[in-house]
Amino acid sequence: METFTLGVASHEAVNTRFLDAFEGTAQGPYITFESAELLFRVLTQRRWNIVSSTTGTAPVSIPEIARRVRRDVKAVDRDVRALLNAGIVEPTNDGSIVFPYAAVRVDFVLTAPRN
Repeated sequence: METFTLGVASHEAVNTRFLDAFEGTAQGPYITFESAELLFRVLTQRRWNIVSSTTGTAPVSIPEIARRVRRDVKAVDRDVRALLNAGIVEPTNDGSIVFPYAAVRVDFVLTAPRN
């Protein structure tokens, strides 16, 4: 079961992961955001519902996703485009989308603000 990770990390942490990958350490599928705010701006509740409804499934058409999440096709299409632009879901040759992972992990730590 391959897990896709959405994370929040500093540039230093991303660079360390990059260097580890360059040295041959597998990193797995991962998308990093600079802040939790940016992650939540990209991955809204409605977009999370789309990811959730396609996790571990075969490619799905936009109308089928709209049916699954009980939303308008045009609104789902806009949200799918945002997920495509972020690299979270992938297009197929027939116009469907796929999220080819069996699980999603969201990885970040909330810390106290610095004064």
